[in-house]
Amino acid sequence: MITLYGFGAGFGLPEISPFVTKTEVQLKMAGLAYRKERAMPPASPKGQLPFIEDEGEKVADSTFIRAHIERKYGFDFDAPLAREARAQAWAFERMIEHHVYWALVGARWVDPENFAKGPAHFFDGAPEDRREQLRENAQFRVAENYLLSGLGRHAPDDDVDLALRSILALSVQLGDKPYLMGDKPAAVDATAFGALAGILTPFFSSRLRGEVEKFDSLAAYVDRMMQRYYPEFSWTPAREREAA
Repeated sequence: MITLYGFGAGFGLPEISPFVTKTEVQLKMAGLAYRKERAMPPASPKGQLPFIEDEGEKVADSTFIRAHIERKYGFDFDAPLAREARAQAWAFERMIEHHVYWALVGARWVDPENFAKGPAHFFDGAPEDRREQLRENAQFRVAENYLLSGLGRHAPDDDVDLALRSILALSVQLGDKPYLMGDKPAAVDATAFGALAGILTPFFSSRLRGEVEKFDSLAAYVDRMMQRYYPEFSWTPAREREAA
């Protein structure tokens, strides 16, 4: 059986990491049996999560895990898609992972209130005399990567405005379809769901979340994906949050 290594549930989500969520949803899409274990990035062959272990073989990075599943198990995540649509789906995946994701990182790690509420608790189990320094070091490293991503070079409102251009593109692509590429979910839906759910979780407050919530179709899309792939998870749909 495949073992998936991730962070686990937290922040009002079934899985903290959008990339682990992506892989877990793709395992579910492929109908593969798996078990999940908690791990931290240093345990991974590439120093990042997720990674899987499959019959003694370790595969790290969500995109390479997808390739492993397709190669070994013969499952085509984009089976319904024509060649042009496959290219479009890949382009949207790259936009999500290299642009939208970093907006999430800014809202979660760089914002001091959200950091204190969420990621800072990753270090609660560290020795007390080192705990605060570890928190500061981790936040600094993430903020540095955020800067290198490009988004972090802009003023807080400007980075959200740029991210919203990508969010708008996702909204236009979704249109009135149930999934991004049509009537059936494809690989890109696992990627989009992981990032959008990470932004929309009620656990964190941010301008980014508030703006994304205005895209009713995307909020409903996250609700639909959550119900399909995590029906056992307690997630309050957007319409119920608005009515509360």
